[in-house]
Amino acid sequence: MKRKIEKKYVDYLVKKTEEIINIDSPTGYTEEAASFVKNEFEALGFNAYYTVKGGIIVEFGGKDKDNGLLLEAHVDTLGGMVSKIKTNGRLELTNLGGMNPNNAETENVKVITKFNGEYEGTFQLNDASIHVNGKYNEQKRDWDSCEVVLDEDVKTADDVKKLGIAIGDIVCFDPNFRVTKSGYIKSRFLDDKLSVGILFAYAKYLKDNNITPERAIYAHITVFEEVGHGGCGSVPEGCTEVISVDMGCVGEKLDCSERQVSICAKDSAGPYNYNVVKSLIKAAMDNDIDYAVDVYPFY
Repeated sequence: MKRKIEKKYVDYLVKKTEEIINIDSPTGYTEEAASFVKNEFEALGFNAYYTVKGGIIVEFGGKDKDNGLLLEAHVDTLGGMVSKIKTNGRLELTNLGGMNPNNAETENVKVITKFNGEYEGTFQLNDASIHVNGKYNEQKRDWDSCEVVLDEDVKTADDVKKLGIAIGDIVCFDPNFRVTKSGYIKSRFLDDKLSVGILFAYAKYLKDNNITPERAIYAHITVFEEVGHGGCGSVPEGCTEVISVDMGCVGEKLDCSERQVSICAKDSAGPYNYNVVKSLIKAAMDNDIDYAVDVYPFY
């Protein structure tokens, strides 16, 4: 039997997703976002606490505490860090996670200093005018060929340093969140803040309907996923299964579209747990959820 999500939970999901997306949280700079997550789950009446790595564990309750289920999502995002202050007053960056200059060109950014507030700027090609740069179309976009131009009157490295900007400062890329008239969410960092929003809505559904799950269910909102650690560091006692609630892959040679649930059977390193994958497929079939099973070639 198909179960339709009530509109109030969809609206709540979208609202909370927008709120969390608009909190900058590239890997290494996640305290504000993690605090938001903890406070929101606590406001719904659930126990939530920090892990030693700065993530959040949430207890949704459940009868069988010896067969617990852990749902993991992450609140950290891609981003950048100042790696060099150039002699012309512009900033060279290094990536945080898999941030790719090819899909970040011309994006507005914020530079978060350690002691002197934040400054805005634009991430662009070093020689950014197609009217001047005769090789604009052929120019490779990478961290050496792109830079941040600050929205400040700076002309030298010393001018930048006087603002309090230094090597090691975090650079946040604008998410550009919006919901279209047809109901589509468009934003950077839906990976994985949309999943956090989904878990907020799930928690609200449990609370509003006074539901106690048959199994103990926990959520772990991690803060270092984009650099590949921290997900297994704080598994609550009694958990027998872990499911990562994350983005799905879409592309050539894959079956999934942007409108489906993506179930990963194998990534570039190896297969996922056969019984868990089988159970996810059965759950999708039983609830008439449109899904695809794929192998992610470079994940």
